[in-house]
Amino acid sequence: MLLLAGPAAAQSAPDSLPPGVTAAMIAAGKSLFTGRGLCFACHGAEARGGIGPSLADGKWMHHDGSYEALVRQITAGIPLENSKSGQLMPPRGGAALSDADLAAVAAYVWALARGWKPGS
Repeated sequence: MLLLAGPAAAQSAPDSLPPGVTAAMIAAGKSLFTGRGLCFACHGAEARGGIGPSLADGKWMHHDGSYEALVRQITAGIPLENSKSGQLMPPRGGAALSDADLAAVAAYVWALARGWKPGS
């Protein structure tokens, strides 16, 4: 009997990228994270924390760490009254990120937290 893996199976594989995410998006997200996206200002150039929490350890304070949750969180930000770290995060990190930029940053953070490498 031959079974074909659908999108749900691909999403459940720990090393596979989320639907719609590409290695090129992850690379662009890294460039944005460490550049004009300004993420590094709070999370550090290596995303290991600073003013804001580490994004590289796979431990999440406000969501489950899924790609979709990262997109939602970066889009909305974290108001101070909802922050579990005591720090606010402005919507879009306070940067002028387009929706495509934001998706790329989320892809980079998703990959970083999982130790994803191209070819995984």
